[in-house]
Amino acid sequence: MSLFIPFEYEFFRNGFIAAVLVGALCGFIGVYVVLRRMSYIGHGLSHAIFGGAVLSYVMNINFFLGAGAWALLAGLLIHRISRRRWVGADAAIGVVTTSSFALGVAIVSTYRSFTRNIEAALFGNILGITTRDLWIILAISLLVVCALFVMRRQLLFTTFDPEVASAYGVSTDTIDRLFVVLLAVTVLASTQILGVTLVAAAMVTPPVIARYLTHNFHTLLIVSPVLGAFCGAAGMFLSYYLDISSAATIVLTAAALFIVVELIIITRDQLTTVQR
Repeated sequence: MSLFIPFEYEFFRNGFIAAVLVGALCGFIGVYVVLRRMSYIGHGLSHAIFGGAVLSYVMNINFFLGAGAWALLAGLLIHRISRRRWVGADAAIGVVTTSSFALGVAIVSTYRSFTRNIEAALFGNILGITTRDLWIILAISLLVVCALFVMRRQLLFTTFDPEVASAYGVSTDTIDRLFVVLLAVTVLASTQILGVTLVAAAMVTPPVIARYLTHNFHTLLIVSPVLGAFCGAAGMFLSYYLDISSAATIVLTAAALFIVVELIIITRDQLTTVQR
């Protein structure tokens, strides 16, 4: 069948699997990101990691090692600064993000031979995913999901009622720090696929769509990653047949799905109002 023609190419098979894995991972952790109103941190980390990605290319260090260390440092620094009462989280993200991004731009302007690699960091290089990259992405996905499962009760408690959680002896600061680390690791895995400019959208859109479909928390944790994986798979097929950037198509697929759901909800509400 013509539908399976793209799977004849190894680069498409690798990209397809990576898109599904990252889509599901972003959809899963994105539930907590949306509920905890931390979308700005996901956006900030995705841009802060640009500096680490550039340094990795320049110093000829494995992307996941170099950019990973940078992402963890940026995440912990953002968390540390945002805990200061006189400095808001948005200001902390602004300082770390702009500084890291500016460092990357400065290095790019010096080492112009790395332009192609930097474009991959900005906009993703999903069709350049190797088998080794796939194993790394799979390992990161399993690590994040297992960690979130282990700390699910404490994370759920601090998400909905941090004051009461603290009163019951839950270390909210530790939970927040661990979550930021997991978020940084997720951004790291996603950057190879979507680039720093689109990671935040992939992490926010599926959970928002899922919130339209259900208000049950446990159902959200199932629906959101399924939607993320679907958008990754559908986006890959559309990008192949339409000859459009894969990363952009994945995000646009999620956006189109959001618009469809939004229109259905609006229509349903209007019909309900008329019937009353």
